[in-house]
Amino acid sequence: MHNFLNPAYVLELFGYVGLGAIVFAESGLLVGFFLPGDTLLIAAGILASHGTLNIFAAILLIIVSAIAGYSVGYAIGAKVGPELFKRQDSRFFSQARLREAHDFFEQYGAQSIILTRFIPVVRTFIPVVAGTSKMPHQKFFVYNVVGACLWGISVTMIGYTLGRVIPNIDTYILPLVLAVMVVSFIPALIHLKKAKTRRV
Repeated sequence: MHNFLNPAYVLELFGYVGLGAIVFAESGLLVGFFLPGDTLLIAAGILASHGTLNIFAAILLIIVSAIAGYSVGYAIGAKVGPELFKRQDSRFFSQARLREAHDFFEQYGAQSIILTRFIPVVRTFIPVVAGTSKMPHQKFFVYNVVGACLWGISVTMIGYTLGRVIPNIDTYILPLVLAVMVVSFIPALIHLKKAKTRRV
């Protein structure tokens, strides 16, 4: 079971299908907020550097899946958004994360669509908030595409570069992925701390 905590193992097992499905779910389906995002892209880049995946195909799939995920999230928000703020917490839904995304959107506006691509958990809820807030769809789509491209290319290429310059990095891929997880949560923690400060 612990192997499924390793994004590299998941990618080796499910390949492009697993990569696209996880990026899509983590980007826009509310049940996907606990799925790996940045760590999955790092792992995909490392595997691509060893020839397990094609780097161009992987990046294209990530971008398309990320755009599609955010589009679905926006549609969910536009249709049932207000009701979500009344929904009870569950194993697959967090009211606190939804409100954090709302606060982030209120603070940064349309730019949050790009910025939260690099913030785990919050990025799952931000398109829903954008849809709920009636952000013009055309404007949302432009920011969605830009954010997906920046995130998909930069994070995946970090993994690809590490895989090319560090010998036998696949031996240390799980510790590396865990380190990336810790670092990637720092922006979310900083934002949460600021949000709590503003509420006091």
